[in-house]
Amino acid sequence: MKENEQQHIFQEWLSLHKGLIFKIVRSYAQTSMDQDDLFQEIIIHVWHSIPSFRHESSVTTWLYRISLNTAIKWTTKERKYNQTQALEEVHYLITETGSPIDERLVWLYEEIYKLDEIDRSLAVLLLEGFSYKEMANLLGITESNVGVKIMRIKKQLITKSKK
Repeated sequence: MKENEQQHIFQEWLSLHKGLIFKIVRSYAQTSMDQDDLFQEIIIHVWHSIPSFRHESSVTTWLYRISLNTAIKWTTKERKYNQTQALEEVHYLITETGSPIDERLVWLYEEIYKLDEIDRSLAVLLLEGFSYKEMANLLGITESNVGVKIMRIKKQLITKSKK
């Protein structure tokens, strides 16, 4: 694959799917510096993966897999170096469109960040509109397990929202 072709595909994918990447970044990194680092890490992996894309899945699924796997690896690596870290507001990503900050959205991403990796992944996939079948295939679990986990996540978030 020629570099200019790869660059064109990269720019197209990024312009069409940056919202998905931002959701994963917000769910796996809390500080703005960490979000920048994780975003760059994901973008690098996306760039390198373009030549190996075989069209066996949709671009969205492919990018989600790359982003999620990169985020999980990055989180594991970061935990080794940063055992304690103060949480910082994530306003700059949420206000990317220039609209006022919705505190409910800030709260939601803070709560998603607190979930374990599988539940966090399910929450992001649910927000992105993936079907249970697609979620099951991406995460390697059964559709019924996806349904049970999502029900528990929703119940947990509803309980926390009432406090």
